[in-house]
Amino acid sequence: MIMPCFSFLFKKKGPSRLQLKYQEFAEIENVKIYSYNELRHATEDFSLGNKIGEGGFGYVYKGKLKDGSIVAIKVLSAESKQGVREFLNELKAISTIAHENLVKIYGCCVEQDQRILVYNYVENNSLAQTLLGKGYSNIQFTWRIRAKICIGVARGLAFLHEEVQPHIIHRDIKASNVLLDKDLTPKISDFGLARLLPSNMTHISTRVAGTVGYLAPEYALRGQLTRRADIYSFGVLLLEIVSGRSNVNTRLPYEDQLLLERTWALYERGELEQIVDTSLNDDFDAEEACKYLKVGLLCTQDNPKLRPAMSAVVMMLIGEKDVSEQIMKPGLISDFMDLKIKHQKVSEDFMDQKIKHQKMSVNMFPASTSLEASTVSSMMTTNMSVTFTSTADHA
Repeated sequence: MIMPCFSFLFKKKGPSRLQLKYQEFAEIENVKIYSYNELRHATEDFSLGNKIGEGGFGYVYKGKLKDGSIVAIKVLSAESKQGVREFLNELKAISTIAHENLVKIYGCCVEQDQRILVYNYVENNSLAQTLLGKGYSNIQFTWRIRAKICIGVARGLAFLHEEVQPHIIHRDIKASNVLLDKDLTPKISDFGLARLLPSNMTHISTRVAGTVGYLAPEYALRGQLTRRADIYSFGVLLLEIVSGRSNVNTRLPYEDQLLLERTWALYERGELEQIVDTSLNDDFDAEEACKYLKVGLLCTQDNPKLRPAMSAVVMMLIGEKDVSEQIMKPGLISDFMDLKIKHQKVSEDFMDQKIKHQKMSVNMFPASTSLEASTVSSMMTTNMSVTFTSTADHA
């Protein structure tokens, strides 16, 4: 069923286009097909005033449909890394499921070369834009709100991993993919990289895709995808929410730049409280905050088999399960690879080819840069600031 859809999506002319559209999307339940004109009018011709987000995939606009519904309209750019396959993945992954902590998809537009998704509108943008300081926000992230967000994301992931059949591995859990509604309830978004895991399979062999800083090292090396890769990403996100800082910050002293390494060092010294966000002004439960940090470290342990399932994570966060005091060292990229960093900018040619219009730090990859197998290959063969050499075969 996929190949006919490919030909349809790339076909620009032909009397059977409309018929093919409905044939190919008939199997995707609860998804409405919108016309391009309808969405253009909803966004006032995709005006800048209605743009509420952007990324490597394209742009997101706030729109008002004919029936008065306010929606988020995600327009994939022609250069988007999310191709037809990912577009269909996103539709199929979330069109038939519903959960308080997942975004809801209403429909799509597939006219000619257009690939547009329509979601419920989430009022308070993403954690990357608000909590982590990449955009102005007047939200007061108290400890109670942070705890609510952590628990909500954990519940959403537990639903995907354990309740949905077949199970869904998100593959790109990160701050920019966690949206906040008017009540600051978190919603996991962007299922373009999602993969289905049948109950009779332990892993999926696939190309490596995700975001540097959140990517489980064992998955990055082997391409064997399990739910433990999502759990690792969630652990990193949990540390970010408690600390109020992104997982990589090259403006800090070298030894503090990597949040996971810094948190582990403080844990070993019995000083976890030092990484808690200072903007909380001591208005938080120190014991609970340290418990959340320990859960984050449990989720990022080197051996993926030691990482707790997401249902267990939820129970630990809400206090129904004790947090293990025996935490093994986290899986760190620097332990899996010989990371050689030269203090120079990445060449303009490489940026044009692989990460258009993004700047890469000479010290470390930015947290927002997506990493795919083709990118890793180029890193290995391109004279640039980072060279990877595998040094160990980890389980």
